[in-house]
Amino acid sequence: MLIGEYLHTLDSKKRISLPSKFRKEVGRKIVITRGLDSCLFMFPVGAWKNIAQKLAALPVGQADTRGMSRFLLAGAVETEVDGAGRILIPDFLKEFADLKSRVVLAGVSDRIEIWNEKTWEEYKRRIEKGADQMAQTLGEMGIL
Repeated sequence: MLIGEYLHTLDSKKRISLPSKFRKEVGRKIVITRGLDSCLFMFPVGAWKNIAQKLAALPVGQADTRGMSRFLLAGAVETEVDGAGRILIPDFLKEFADLKSRVVLAGVSDRIEIWNEKTWEEYKRRIEKGADQMAQTLGEMGIL
């Protein structure tokens, strides 16, 4: 399970070093794609295949499902973790998430989210303020 929050630096060659705990979980090949809330999603290949299969099963006749499939699949790249534990972020994904020199890697169960540090801090403040209401909703769903 991918959990935790880590602050790292995006180097001049657009590479990020993965925390060692994440490296063990994701393996050598990963998929990076556009995420939600202005971040990137990074998946181990196995988890990505599950998502891609679910997207492929969605009805093509619905605009929302076509749009989400295009958003995630067309924006995805498969890449390898190098020997030093780094991954390369393509320019179009770096621009999408407005990644600067300092980025946050957040483990969220089956994926890692890659955030601009400032955007993450702002987002985190917002969700922390709404945590009680989110807990209430999850409680009503029988999750908490």
